[in-house]
Amino acid sequence: MIAVVGASGYLGGALHEAAKRCGPVLGTSRTGGPFLRLSLDEPERFRYEAIRKGDTVCVTAGISSPDVCSREPERARRVNVEGTSAVISNVLATGARVIFFSTDAVYGEREDEFDESASCRPKGEYAVMKREVESLFAGEENFKTIRLSLVFSYHDRFTTYVRGCAKRKEGAEIFHPFIRSVVYLGDVTQGTIALARRWRDVPRKAINFGGPAAVTRIEFAELLRETALSNLRIRATDPGCGFFGSRPRSIRMKSPVLASLLGRPPRSLRDAVRMEFDRADPPGPARPRLA
Repeated sequence: MIAVVGASGYLGGALHEAAKRCGPVLGTSRTGGPFLRLSLDEPERFRYEAIRKGDTVCVTAGISSPDVCSREPERARRVNVEGTSAVISNVLATGARVIFFSTDAVYGEREDEFDESASCRPKGEYAVMKREVESLFAGEENFKTIRLSLVFSYHDRFTTYVRGCAKRKEGAEIFHPFIRSVVYLGDVTQGTIALARRWRDVPRKAINFGGPAAVTRIEFAELLRETALSNLRIRATDPGCGFFGSRPRSIRMKSPVLASLLGRPPRSLRDAVRMEFDRADPPGPARPRLA
């Protein structure tokens, strides 16, 4: 069985839906609802007997905003380090495996391309917290880390913002420079499920999940305009030192292990955009044909 901690979130929700199509799945969320209730503020209250030896538990929950982690480090630490570590410890005690979702920001500022062999120099409170959890369980046989780049889908935060700007015919203010190896959400869910199934085939403890090419946010927005949002207007803006105080400007991460898990290269951002917009908004007379 695959269990998803944070099944009501952006990534966790997509992973939970993908896992449902492949076999038994369990989901948790902070508020419960259709899922089991598990709050990282109160990890001791979860019924860990729902997890059994041989299950794979994917920990996607947490405070994921680098800005919030910088503004409220004590609260973020209670959730992202203390609560998360307690959940992982209790899950490992059942004999289950854990896939912990971390961030490419644990590598710090990088102008050169790099893979999983690169050293970690985390930048920002969020990255420091993620790296601390990684390090706490690095010696555990049943623990692996996925280090995510920015994850693209029709509904990701950035794409939702520029879609809204295009719809309202407002100029989109795009931070620049800001460079990441943007990865397609579908590749993330497929790669995660493959890792759960092929655990022993992947000796690495930490695995990069990024797209095949690093792009700036300006290039990202221009691609969206070219392929799907023809009336999008773009204006580059400098977010200032405050924004980059909590995150690196450039992370050019390569992901060879992800390609092995997928059995193919990760999808290009252009292909991913085409797939997502065709699925969400099928081409018709009122919409320009995708490039």
